[in-house]
Amino acid sequence: MKKPIRVMLVDDHMVVRIGFRMLLDATPDIRVVAEADSAESAYQQFEAGSPDVILMDIGLGGATGVEATRRIIARDPAARVLGLSSHEDPSYVRFMLKAGALGYVSKRSAPEELMQAVRTVAAGGRFLDTHVSQRMAMQAFDGGQNPVEVLSEREFAVFIELARGMSVNQVAELLNISPRTAGTHLYNIKQKLAVANQTELALIAMRHGMIAP
Repeated sequence: MKKPIRVMLVDDHMVVRIGFRMLLDATPDIRVVAEADSAESAYQQFEAGSPDVILMDIGLGGATGVEATRRIIARDPAARVLGLSSHEDPSYVRFMLKAGALGYVSKRSAPEELMQAVRTVAAGGRFLDTHVSQRMAMQAFDGGQNPVEVLSEREFAVFIELARGMSVNQVAELLNISPRTAGTHLYNIKQKLAVANQTELALIAMRHGMIAP
């Protein structure tokens, strides 16, 4: 009998993890073998459990799922990450894929689509759910672009935390970089987005659904 797909859930909301665990464990060929509520916990659980698929929430408190994905892939290029989020902005999708994720699925997706995504990524394939694919196609058709897409992956990680209200020193500690480096990223972000302060960064993030109002 074929072994079930081993999944690690990474989400900072316990209720969400419980719901997805119940959903996934009810599927014969999928088993949740580990859970994590932060990026740091995800690194530790990944190393200890060697899951086949990491179901990674993008909107983690603290280091974003993008940053967590980048660091896990740097540790193990064979790791298979499936992004999970209520955010369907194509920018999030692109940054997750650039960080090394093999797929992206919305929390609003049908259970069958989630299972298909897990199986596809476990097999080394790529998967984008219907909602995300449609939004990416429409954005390409309309010629629109979220302004944050001009940022690098690291600048994007810094941008999200600053938009959430963190100070430069707090971001530096969270992302394990020096305050000077974090300050340089802030300068570059402000130049690229043509903003003057963190309030304007937060407005951009809220306007595009990247953080809650």
